[in-house]
Amino acid sequence: MPEPFESFTSRVIPLPAENVDTDQIVPARYLKATDKVGLGEALFHDWRFAENGGLREPRFVLDRPGMAGRQVLLAGDNFGCGSSREHAPWALVAWGIRSVITTSCADIFRNNALKNGLLPIIVDPERHAQLFELVAAYPDVELSIDLESQLVHLPGDEDLEFDVDPFSKLMLLRGTDELGYLLDHTAAIESWENANPARVDTRPH
Repeated sequence: MPEPFESFTSRVIPLPAENVDTDQIVPARYLKATDKVGLGEALFHDWRFAENGGLREPRFVLDRPGMAGRQVLLAGDNFGCGSSREHAPWALVAWGIRSVITTSCADIFRNNALKNGLLPIIVDPERHAQLFELVAAYPDVELSIDLESQLVHLPGDEDLEFDVDPFSKLMLLRGTDELGYLLDHTAAIESWENANPARVDTRPH
């Protein structure tokens, strides 16, 4: 289960490419992996590594100096399209990314991300362009992500609001999932069942 999602401040990884699909995020040959540990190396693997295993030149943005440790990915439109693949958010989180800011992302990717501790933030195209301009002008600019308040704090005390499904927000803040949520309410469920007899007669005849 993911850790509880806490507010954080980070510099930004700019990836303006549009229509990045889940096979580009994690190539299909890594789908047999059941352990999330080590999947960070698989992230954008074919964009980062040559056939001999060395880094491609020019280097992909993740492998450029100063990118290690950054937790916000500023991505192009329609991020995470393509097939359903939990390994995509797994790999992003394993690399250290905690939030993806884009103008749109596939519903399946968004749902998988929210269940695995990754926060997708959707912004309008104008704001999206402004963020890319900001990062281009100030490569080490920092953004603060506050899930509780649903705000991205920008330089100069400017705030950017974002929407998130209320139940998904609750799960992220608690660091749990649907099953964990139900287990936390075991006593209440048992109490209700004891107070409400079964509607179907289950006694042997």
